[in-house]
Amino acid sequence: MKIGVHANPNKPKALDLARQLVAFVGDRAEVIASRETQDLAPGLTPTSEPLSTLGVDVLVVLGGDGTFLYALQRTGAPVLPINAGTVGFLAEVDGDERSAFEAAIERLLRGSYFLEERMRIATQVDSTRLADATNEVVVHTSQVAKMRLFEIGIDRQPVGRLRADGVIVATPTGSTSYAMSAFGPVIEPTLDAIVITALAPFQTAPRAVIIEPSHSVSIRLVAPEKDAVIVVDGQSETRLPGGSEVLCYRSPRKAVFVRFASRYFPRLYGTGILPWGAVTALTDLDEETDVPSHA
Repeated sequence: MKIGVHANPNKPKALDLARQLVAFVGDRAEVIASRETQDLAPGLTPTSEPLSTLGVDVLVVLGGDGTFLYALQRTGAPVLPINAGTVGFLAEVDGDERSAFEAAIERLLRGSYFLEERMRIATQVDSTRLADATNEVVVHTSQVAKMRLFEIGIDRQPVGRLRADGVIVATPTGSTSYAMSAFGPVIEPTLDAIVITALAPFQTAPRAVIIEPSHSVSIRLVAPEKDAVIVVDGQSETRLPGGSEVLCYRSPRKAVFVRFASRYFPRLYGTGILPWGAVTALTDLDEETDVPSHA
């Protein structure tokens, strides 16, 4: 088995975990670090390969959600995300828990895991294709406190216009990210769907629209003299000239995660993301409380 390692170069904890991984694996598998990681964590197996060309069976990514999204834009290998940051919503393992970290690597070596595929969004401007988005594509005004007039199209047929700070086109994985702050719905991430929602719309209710992903979504800047920017997963930014159109559609390339258990909803518990209160055990209720019977 060939295991790749990519660590956030700005997080000493992530680089330390990379060294721990190499020591724990020993000679049971070949461990190769991306060039970006090797340069900052001496002692790892030397390589001249950047992350984008690292040929491995599984890629262990150490950092936070931003690091995971960065890696997913540059690899087609299954990714095991291990949290070494402040936000690790996409993580499978918490790097602060040494026993859990070592147990995860042990299961990886034994092949005791499954692969979870998630839809991504492909984006192009004219004939230029941008990186695929695991979370979302955001078309945003390039000027602070200045709205833009956007024309939304489905399968390149205009369906409406709106003035807003921007438009978010999100995957189900991204439904709990930026789109949620714009009043988007929570969608189970293993589903395939496209969520369209506006950022601070003017004189329009903040409602999201969910469409079947066989459709494409186009966003056109109506005013030819007013530009915008396209941000993919918060990682890359591209200028969009006025009058131009962005086309978003389901990517044929899935994001693939290494998982040990199906625990998406338990992971949401206590985050305030779900629109439900905390669970109270029946034994904690007052004996006089009326509990509805469905017998």
